[in-house]
Amino acid sequence: MKKCLLALLIVPFYLISFSQNQLLTLEDAMLRARTTLAPENLAQLQFFENSNDYVFLKKQNGQDVWMRGNYKLAGQEWPFLSLHLLNSYMQDAGTDTFKTIPAIRFGADGWVMNNNGNKIRYNPYTKKVTVLLPKDLAAKENAEESPAGFTAYLDKYNLFVSNTEKQQYQVTTDGSKDIVYASSVHRDEFGISKGTFWSNKGTKLAFYRMDQSMVNDYPIINWSERPARTELIKYPMAGDKSHHVRVGVFNTATESTIWLKTGIPVEQYLTNIAWSPDDKYVFIAVLNREQNHMKLNQYDAATGDYVKTLFEEKDEKYVEPLVPMLFLKNNPGQFIWQSNRDGWNQLYLYDFNGKLIRQLTRGNWEVLEVKGFDSKGENLFFISTILSAVNKNLCAVNLKTGKTTLFTPLPGVHAAQVSADGSTVLDVYSTIDNPRSIQLIDLKKPAKNPPKLLLQAANPLKEYSAVSLSLFTIRNKKGDSLFCRQFNPVGFSPDKKYPVIVYWYGGPHAQMILNSWNGGAGDYWFRYMAQRGYVVFTVDTRGSDNRGKNFEQSIFRKLGDAQLEDLEAGVNYLKAQSYVNKDRMGLFGWSFGGFLTTDYVLHYPGVFKAAVAGGPVMDWSLYEIMYGERYMDTPQENPEGYASTNLISQAGKLKDKLLLIHGLQDPVVVQQHSVNFVKACVEKGVQVDYMIYPGHEHNVGGKDRVHLYQKVTDYLNSHLQ
Repeated sequence: MKKCLLALLIVPFYLISFSQNQLLTLEDAMLRARTTLAPENLAQLQFFENSNDYVFLKKQNGQDVWMRGNYKLAGQEWPFLSLHLLNSYMQDAGTDTFKTIPAIRFGADGWVMNNNGNKIRYNPYTKKVTVLLPKDLAAKENAEESPAGFTAYLDKYNLFVSNTEKQQYQVTTDGSKDIVYASSVHRDEFGISKGTFWSNKGTKLAFYRMDQSMVNDYPIINWSERPARTELIKYPMAGDKSHHVRVGVFNTATESTIWLKTGIPVEQYLTNIAWSPDDKYVFIAVLNREQNHMKLNQYDAATGDYVKTLFEEKDEKYVEPLVPMLFLKNNPGQFIWQSNRDGWNQLYLYDFNGKLIRQLTRGNWEVLEVKGFDSKGENLFFISTILSAVNKNLCAVNLKTGKTTLFTPLPGVHAAQVSADGSTVLDVYSTIDNPRSIQLIDLKKPAKNPPKLLLQAANPLKEYSAVSLSLFTIRNKKGDSLFCRQFNPVGFSPDKKYPVIVYWYGGPHAQMILNSWNGGAGDYWFRYMAQRGYVVFTVDTRGSDNRGKNFEQSIFRKLGDAQLEDLEAGVNYLKAQSYVNKDRMGLFGWSFGGFLTTDYVLHYPGVFKAAVAGGPVMDWSLYEIMYGERYMDTPQENPEGYASTNLISQAGKLKDKLLLIHGLQDPVVVQQHSVNFVKACVEKGVQVDYMIYPGHEHNVGGKDRVHLYQKVTDYLNSHLQ
């Protein structure tokens, strides 16, 4: 039995409430939360042609029109581009017109848009149209154009490159289901999302080659055909053989390919690919399979030869490079690297030879996203948790002095766009009591020129019954503060008793709770349940994102221990509240949260009257190598950890009502997890409920998501009401 002690510190952040009578439907909560019930916005808001002017789409007389404004006239925007005017430009350029106004990126090099399947650039000064990506290539798999007019794409498993003269080069010939080219590798871990990387000038292409012939086939059943058909995917399970990856470089001038000599062992991770500013070198963060030793290596793009290791990072638990090196705007001999080596993700300045010049940022907060340099390359903008982990704010660091400046001091979650010269910011932000604000900020003279408000969204739920939302912290056994979110019912009274639903995730790379509209929840189901009399509670346990390395790595080799201990702190907090009916509490989690939910009810029976686990990992030896071995090592290295987290072998402990849900085509947490758990329950004479969603993978989306949440709602209602 896992044990936990409690230490609590409650720190209220905000409290909101509204008072109307209408109740959300599940369609409102799940589908309209991102459409008609989403906060008002300025569609496609952006800076115009690298200037300080801004543009966005707006309805006028039922038609979409591009509007334009600037700081001096903020709030007094004028129509800039209508469908009629745009079509006149297209006609003059001799190309197709539009039926509706398209999405446009207004760059300094022209206006980029999709026209009849073609990706084009319109130059408003020369009045000419350039086809960047013709529709016959745009339809190809993994198509990506280069600045020099080349396009890389996949066709029948092989990599091709075409140019503007429609000359075609077949780069590879042995592509197959086993030999995968120009695609994301390593199961999309380490920040990898694609498989082609054009050089700065666009004449050389680095690309991945993945040999997965040694990886076990895994069956996914296609039930839509008659008879049903098995579709085999490659799924490398923890401790088994992993795929082998190489990086090639295709040179359009020589029409030849070389292979970077990344060496052995072949079971290693080639991540965070970057080109040098002069296109002579390729840099790769090479990570060993154990994921505890990273080398930032330099390779010659002409010969493939290994040049040198710029620096190494080691950690007794794991290293996880996520962002490629960023060369300085006006100094190609220096670059910025992101690392959590000091305990928090921060920025480090290096020279071209790998010598550390200085640590640029430091503090008990995380750099979340780099936004770019100012015009002189002297300051780098970034989003951080400098105020707290539930806030995201825009900062800049001076590369010479290391001084960090906070530009959006208001608490909340800020999604900022910085103008090309770094003098102006389009700041879109929200808090739990502010659906959305958009303001234009003058960074050069902020004291003289206060922010100009472009939009203040009204509360989209003003017609619906009032629920209250609060953010606060509690303390766990170790004294860590844990962020919590709580929705209270309509007409909440501390003198009444309410049933409780606890929702959680608890795994790495995820954060449930934010000081943003709806508290970080993507839909309104929590509000839907609160309207029906529930207290809905969430806690971000250890293992969650953006709380520093130690907070996350506390889960290493024994997933669940720290999280269950932290949830027990949350349970004790709830039980201490006069308004909580401790005999009517339910637990719900998906994916990692599904694993934790099942783990909790097995080890703490009787706390929750009912639980729902969606897409749950039940045995980490059945999960993929890249993610699983990072946090658990291999089953051979950590047999005790894998045994203690094997919930299938512990199914006989189940005493609570438990509903398992799984997408039938799930390639992430394969269905074998839940099926084997059900089988073990049958063998032990234990009852468990089970629901499948045919045609869905790891998440259930679209209209079926309403069905899913109706199932969850009905299940919890049936046991908690």
